[in-house]
Amino acid sequence: MYIDDCVEGLLRIMASAFRDALNLGTDELVSIDGLVDLVSEIAGKKLMKRHNTAAPQGVRGRNSDNSLLRQVLGWEPSISLHDGLSRTYPWIRQELEKNRRITGSKAQVLAAA
Repeated sequence: MYIDDCVEGLLRIMASAFRDALNLGTDELVSIDGLVDLVSEIAGKKLMKRHNTAAPQGVRGRNSDNSLLRQVLGWEPSISLHDGLSRTYPWIRQELEKNRRITGSKAQVLAAA
């Protein structure tokens, strides 16, 4: 979930009279594999993924059930995962460049000191 939606959701929850637990997240289902594809697309990178099919398999994807959130607040997060990552990726890249964790347009990862 994008931070703007998270903050808006927290403010709405705190301003409400509801005192039980509420899920606050996006109901957009995403797998780790799909997340890798999405970040690669946004970064303009091509990755070759290798899967270890002999390893234990975990949960196939994550998302939030927002039915109670919609009922209680009449609201739910609206910024898609793609849009949120598209806004966030340039900032992360800039921070990595600023801290010399990556260099130049090829963004080669430097060895950690």
